[in-house]
Amino acid sequence: MNPDPSSTQGSIEHSMRIEGITEPTILNYFETLNAGKFDETAALFAANGTLKAPFESPIVGQEAIAAYLHQEAQGMSLAPTQGIIEPQDDAFKVQVAGKVQTSWCGVNVSWIFLLNQQREILAATVKLLASPQELLNIQRP
Repeated sequence: MNPDPSSTQGSIEHSMRIEGITEPTILNYFETLNAGKFDETAALFAANGTLKAPFESPIVGQEAIAAYLHQEAQGMSLAPTQGIIEPQDDAFKVQVAGKVQTSWCGVNVSWIFLLNQQREILAATVKLLASPQELLNIQRP
C-alpha cells in the first residue's frame, strides 16, 4: 500500500501538518476533531471500527463513536506533532505523538491507528503519556 495521499486523494490541501504523516485519513481525523465536526470524524471509521479512549471501554461503530465524541470531545484541541506509518500485510498502522488540551488540563498522548486498504480506520487507540502522579493530579471540574 502506498501512504502517499496523491495516489487516492488528488491534490487536497490539509491545514494539519504532522511530521512523517501524509495519510489523508489521519490528517482528516485531527482536522475534523479540532473543528468539532464529530460526525465527519466518525465517518472516517469502518462500519465496525473501534475507538479506544483512555479510561473507557472500546466504542464500536460510527454512530456510537459520533455520540461519544459529541459528549466527550467538546472543546478539545489536539496537537499532533509527529508520526510514523508501518505497513502491515493487509492494512497499515499509524502512530502519532502529540498533546491534547482540554478546558481543564493538557496532557501528552499517543494515537495508534489501524487503517484498512480502503483507508478507513479499523481501530484508533488513544494513550495518555503521563506519569501516575500526573494522572492523579488531573481532576475534572
